[in-house]
Order: sequence, then C-alpha cells, then structure tokens
Amino acid sequence: MSKETRDGEQVILVLNSGSSSLKFGVFAQADGDEKLLLTGSAEGIGRPDGSLRIKAPDGRVLVQQDHLLESQTDALKKLSQVLTEQGYARPAAVGHRVVHGGPHLRAHQRLTAPVLQRLKEAVHFAPLHIPPALALIDEAMKIFGDAPHFACFDTAFHAMLPPVAAQLPLPRRYAEAGVIRYGFHGLSYESLVTRLGADLPSRAVFAHLGNGSSVCALRDGKSVDTSMGLTPTGGVPMGTRSGDLDPGVLLYLMRAEGLDADALETLLNRQSGLAGYADGESDMQALEKRAAAGDEDALLAIDVFATAVRKTIGAYAALLGGIDLLVLTGGIGEHSADVRKRVCDGLAFLGLSEGNATGNVRVVHTEEERQISRHCRGLLRAEERGGS
Repeated sequence: MSKETRDGEQVILVLNSGSSSLKFGVFAQADGDEKLLLTGSAEGIGRPDGSLRIKAPDGRVLVQQDHLLESQTDALKKLSQVLTEQGYARPAAVGHRVVHGGPHLRAHQRLTAPVLQRLKEAVHFAPLHIPPALALIDEAMKIFGDAPHFACFDTAFHAMLPPVAAQLPLPRRYAEAGVIRYGFHGLSYESLVTRLGADLPSRAVFAHLGNGSSVCALRDGKSVDTSMGLTPTGGVPMGTRSGDLDPGVLLYLMRAEGLDADALETLLNRQSGLAGYADGESDMQALEKRAAAGDEDALLAIDVFATAVRKTIGAYAALLGGIDLLVLTGGIGEHSADVRKRVCDGLAFLGLSEGNATGNVRVVHTEEERQISRHCRGLLRAEERGGS
C-alpha cells in the first residue's frame, strides 16, 4: 500500500504512550505545519471502565467502545484496522512519545537496535512508563514494519537546564552516573511554545496538570527549571504518584516496615498522591464529585494538589523575578475550573488572575502528538537528504 494519503501526501502516525492511556494521531503536512487526519485515545487501560475513541478531524466518531482494554497493543491493533477500513495509507513514519531515555538518550532520534537497547537499560528511570512504551514500540514495529520509527523524548526539552537546576545535592559521582534532574512533559511544553509563538513573553510558567503533573519555568521559551526530577515521580503530588517527599520517609519505611525497592516503587508510583488521600481514587472528576457531596478526604486531596501547584508557581516567580504569563494545560488544567481557581487564588500579588483583562493566565490545549509529528517529519527529511 502507498505511504501517501489519498491526496498524495505522506502521513505520519504518532503514538503517545502514557502510564494508563494511549493517544494517537495521523498527520499530513499542509500550509507548513502538521494537519490532523485522524485522532483517538484509549483511556483507563487495564480498568473495567476503559474506553476507546477514534475520530475524524470534523469530530465524526469512527470507533467508540467502552470495555476493558487489556493493553495498549489492543488499542493499536484496532487503530490499524480502522486505518485500513477508512482507506488511509500506510504511514511514512511512526513517532513514539518516550518519557525517559536516561542519560544517553536526550535527543529525538530513530529507533534503531542500539537505541532500543539503551532504552531497555533506562527502565529504572521510569518504571511506570518505559515497559509499556517498549511493548508498544515492539508491537508497532510488527504492524508497521515497513516504516521508520522515531522516539521523541519528554526529557529533550529540558536537556539544557542550567546546572543550578539540573544538579542534585549529592556527591558529584552520582551526577556523572546520570543522577540529575531531567524534567518531563517536554513535548507538551514545547507544543505550547510553538502555539504561543510571538505571544510568549520572556518570563512564563507552564503547568501541565493531569494524572501526571509538572510545572516548568521558562525564560525566552527555554526551560530553566521544572518540578519533576530524576524520574516522573518527583514534584507535585499526582494521581497515584507521591511527588517530592522528605528522604527520611523512605528510610523510615525501609527500616520500620522492611520495604524493599520494588515495594517502595509500587507505593510511590501506584498508591500515593491523590489516591493516597482518597482511598485509592485518583481521577479528578470523581474526586470533585465526592468533594461536592461533602467527602473530606476528596476535598483534602484536591486542596493538597492545587496548593502544591500554587507553591511551585510562587517559587518560579522568585526564580524568574516575576511572571508575565501562566499557562495551564493537560486534562485537569484544561477541564477543571475548580482546580484552576484554587491554583490561581492567592497569586494576585504576582499580578496573576484567571480571566482578568490582562490575560496573563491562559488555558491552552496541549498538542503533544502534533509536536511529535513535526519532529518526525524533520527527522525523516533529514534521513532522505542524507541518503540522496
């Protein structure tokens, strides 16, 4: 089958793998940017209330299923079937969002055998994300084996963090071994920089708030600090992740309860954060419903989350010497008016107020998949030029 669309354009398939979700998009180029041809998502993977949606750009639903999806590969197989049924071409390239590549993979690049081996060696940096990403890459390479596959790393946007942000307060030998602040949600933040363009002021703070959440300080469009650190577990409390903790807490758990590394990993990545406050519930919409009904645990979880985000924004205001623009994005940042209000309450002294006349607090839809497609098309063209 041709690697072009019905209009003769090359298409790129983008797979955005999250800890419990898979988003995807099919893009062609038009007017100098990436044009969306098909979009979809699989949410709640591994849960009985999981769902799969595939839509045309006009919003027309092509596939809508509500049932348990055992894995991301289940969703990928269905997507491949829909592409064939709708008459779309085989992709010219497949782009993968990869959360963490460790110290040796800090730039977007083709997924070769050595790169895949490096990625396997980096699993301990992001144990919640990398194993399902590797499984998805393996399955995608089987289904779309005739196309080059590219990895786009969330850490790449933060690769030039200044030493004051990147270096952790540990002996230097650990930094030399790759124990540094990497930062995440970089593709989301980069997409916001691209979308805002000339409207992006010198001093900005972006907050990507979802099941995984982070905050980033930007000067002139470049990341100068960010809340997540060595792994996506650090920073503000998240859906099931603890965020930053006093290291003494971990020492206590090891000594008093005998928890080993695997038990700590499960506790910190899957049982903590909002879920720890609210008896296992991590979904913000569900927490808001419970809070509205008077559930004190749910209310505390929401308040802790919003307060942690607000405190981080305040710290970055001190770092930048002020904030000219605050951008909220991600599933919670874009859709929860209550969380946005809680985050912004108390920031008036910085001149920040959602919905005010100056427009210095904005809600902007993140476009990670489009950003990945941009990178993949650039890498694909570079390869074609190199081979000509």
